[in-house]
Amino acid sequence: MTRDEAIDNAISYFDSGAFLRDLQRRVRMETESQEASGMPVLWDYLSGELVPSVQRLGFETRIVANPVEGYGPFLLAARIEDPALPTVLIYGHGDVVRGYAGQWKNQMCPWNITIDEDRWYGRGTADNKGQHTINLAALEQVMAARNQRLNFNVKLLIEMGEEAGSPGLQALCEQHKETLAADLLVASDGPRASADTPCVFLGSRGLVNFTLSLNLRDGAHHSGNWGGLLRNPGTVLANAIASIVDARGRILVEQLCPRDIPEAIRHALKDVAVGGGPHDPAIDPDWGEPFLTAQERVYSWNALEVLAFTTGNPANPVGAIPPTARAHCQLRYVVGTAAGNIAALLRSHLDRLGFSMVEVEIGEQMDATRLPPDDPWVEWALDSLRQTTGKKPDLLPNLGGSIPNHVFMDILGMPTIWIPHSYSGCSQHAPNEHLLASVAREALQIMAGLFWDLGENGATVRSRRQRAGHHQLA
Repeated sequence: MTRDEAIDNAISYFDSGAFLRDLQRRVRMETESQEASGMPVLWDYLSGELVPSVQRLGFETRIVANPVEGYGPFLLAARIEDPALPTVLIYGHGDVVRGYAGQWKNQMCPWNITIDEDRWYGRGTADNKGQHTINLAALEQVMAARNQRLNFNVKLLIEMGEEAGSPGLQALCEQHKETLAADLLVASDGPRASADTPCVFLGSRGLVNFTLSLNLRDGAHHSGNWGGLLRNPGTVLANAIASIVDARGRILVEQLCPRDIPEAIRHALKDVAVGGGPHDPAIDPDWGEPFLTAQERVYSWNALEVLAFTTGNPANPVGAIPPTARAHCQLRYVVGTAAGNIAALLRSHLDRLGFSMVEVEIGEQMDATRLPPDDPWVEWALDSLRQTTGKKPDLLPNLGGSIPNHVFMDILGMPTIWIPHSYSGCSQHAPNEHLLASVAREALQIMAGLFWDLGENGATVRSRRQRAGHHQLA
């Protein structure tokens, strides 16, 4: 019973083809959560696929309907060896975005794994079926090396609506707070900063989608007869946006930025590489805040993006002043930003500059989260990854994107450790989504080592955390 044995088990599971078979079976299930017609498949993924897999490991399971009608269910499962032992909550999601059949290269089927050297193509291979399959398999390999024990307790939460915005997740966690209580969340989603480097991230940037619009009159008017007399809503809206974010992507409204970057965050990001991969877009060096490094811009600062802008008829423009203009915008923000009153901030800013005719509508929102880098669980996780791989892991204070991590930190009140098993070039959400086999093989070793270490010294880390004054977060 050794750590090396657990890791060797994980390697054998991959090299034997068992991982590919398990993932292939799951990818074949068309779990598109944006399609109402797909609801039976969402249920079947849990009841027919995951429940038998985790019951074999000794989990007690139940499937819970979504508190929000019309959305996918949740799997709640628990394997309790001893209530006095540390307890980890593992999260993942089994739903995927639409398959976009017919848009994949070489007419690949999104519901089948197609192997092209290191790339395993298929919808859900990276987001998130591949990632939670790795974590569940690692648990099994550790149990095999420890005579069917883990020496810690495991709770499992799998949702089937993450790609639809996680409707019902917060309500479910509020309703089942005691059932889901744990000392630590360990989950895998999103990409590594670099495909070759193991990664830990501690939260995610928040998200606010908002729409700016003008509706100045009922119809369009001839641009020759009325040009120079009538306000052009496209021109007005373009200038309103330019008062919020400048031509180089710098946010001009001070309240929409964090107060500062803590020194611990700067230190954690110092050696993290951003971009530079063979399929990454070239970074624009003069875009964003000029006083920040590239990694600080995406992991410790805010970004305001114009996602879509329409006025008139772009497909068939005519010589007329359009009556309306509309822009869909997005703020990605970090902890320390006053995003809760963004509607009031934007309204005050626009009114002050004479854009009172621009309407502000707030859409989807998600809170920013960040576990402090000095939390003892962070040191423990980094040491484990370093011991397994011989590499220095990247530590990201938060993911550049947005995930529902606030539910675990704010509702369930637990520290969160995310260990992603994908990379930024994986084409998640798009045609040609893929998982790198080399990363998956390494990830199985990483998670087997991590779960072995949790059984070895998890109780010690929990005690050290309590003595240091790190308490549950809610």
